[in-house]
Amino acid sequence: MLLFLLFLFISPSPRLVMTSFFYGMALQRHGNRVSSINTCQQWKAVGGGLVVRCSGLRLTKVPVGLSNHTIGLFLSKNHLRCLPTASFSDLFRLEELDLSQNQLSSLEAGCFSQVASSLRYLDLSYNRLTTLDPAVFTGLQVQANLTHNPWHCDCSMQMAVPQLDLDWSSVEKVLCQTSDLPNLGAVGFPLVLLVEDWDLCESVRRTTDMVTLVTMFFWFLMLMSYLVYYIRHNQVVARRHLDYLKFLESRDPFRPR
Repeated sequence: MLLFLLFLFISPSPRLVMTSFFYGMALQRHGNRVSSINTCQQWKAVGGGLVVRCSGLRLTKVPVGLSNHTIGLFLSKNHLRCLPTASFSDLFRLEELDLSQNQLSSLEAGCFSQVASSLRYLDLSYNRLTTLDPAVFTGLQVQANLTHNPWHCDCSMQMAVPQLDLDWSSVEKVLCQTSDLPNLGAVGFPLVLLVEDWDLCESVRRTTDMVTLVTMFFWFLMLMSYLVYYIRHNQVVARRHLDYLKFLESRDPFRPR
């Protein structure tokens, strides 16, 4: 205890040292379930507001109890797998959000809805994202870092990308690991150049058109089959009636011979 107090006395940043000490205590008590703001470092920004750093805490969820004065939130190097709807409630002043080096594989629609009007920078690099739902980025106009994700370039990606102002310093590293256009050399191609040069929604429209044509063909085939059956059935019935009438005529005793 005396050594700890001596270290605090000679440390140039006693506040940060004390914060780190509480990190260790919180992690020891809660393990992977750490979600309290008390485990994060925070300090005042130069222009006002708070900057909160919760990096490397093995978090599986976004911390609760964040101040609505937070303008910067760093959640890198954690174990986040999914962002549910309204993950950042009440953070209406948030300008910078770092979610890099997590295990994110899905982003639910509305996960950024609370920060849509204020967010200016979003780091999603080094995650497990394969596609972007356009509904996730509704209302967002941010500079985004999407590098080092196993992207599957499809129609939804093409619709989502225009809503983002991609970080041009890393835009060539946002690569298509798989694609709906594998035969055109799209695999390994930069995403932004791909959506500019090719219509990724064309294959979807072509598939939809083909399904529509096939469906119409089968309906037409069924209609023709029914008509043929109806005509043949009526011919058989008519022939039976005709034969019956001939039979009656042949049995008519008043028929002149």
